[in-house]
Amino acid sequence: MGTHTDAHIVWDWNGTLFHDVDAVIGATNAAFTELGLAPITLERYRELYCVPVPRFYERLMGRLPSQAEWEVMDAVFHRHYTEHRVRCGLADGVEDLLTGWVAAGRSQSILSMYGHEELVPLVEDFGISSHFIRVDGRTGPSGGSKAEHMVRHLDALRGTVDPRRTVVIGDAADDALAALHVGAHAVLWTGGSHGRASLEAVGVPVVDSLSEAVAQAESLALSA
Repeated sequence: MGTHTDAHIVWDWNGTLFHDVDAVIGATNAAFTELGLAPITLERYRELYCVPVPRFYERLMGRLPSQAEWEVMDAVFHRHYTEHRVRCGLADGVEDLLTGWVAAGRSQSILSMYGHEELVPLVEDFGISSHFIRVDGRTGPSGGSKAEHMVRHLDALRGTVDPRRTVVIGDAADDALAALHVGAHAVLWTGGSHGRASLEAVGVPVVDSLSEAVAQAESLALSA
């Protein structure tokens, strides 16, 4: 679908293509309940969220969770998230954006910090797998940075994708940091886990819609 001279998008999944913010907030608050913490609002979540995820909990608790606390919270989060994600769908306009990018002769892939074994069938269930030349989820423990996963993702696409013409589209500062780590571009959108102020601090383009993100991606990739 793509060659090394084409523009390529690496899409984030959670909070970007997959509009799951309600499930994330519900699961986060379920995890907080386990430790007797007060529930958090979406606005507060977007203000404080960061990775590694234990640092996010540190911002809320005033201290890093112990290893035992982290394991409990992580398990509770994923259990509740799995229960509630079934009510979530793709972000508005995603299918048209994916189709249009492919129709223009360009390639795209997914790299998510959601577990690989859960991610692949979920993407397939939405009927959009054919739009991507690769779909990678997290392998190994949760809660870390995306940077090393991005290295492996682009290594697997070596010869097909040029990092200089690659743009990562995501909803978190960590998406941009992972892009910069491999010499790619990034565009961040405000509809997911971070508020605009947190995203703008990274120093990459920040947009309010995925259609704007794709337009920015095209401009960045083709001018490289």
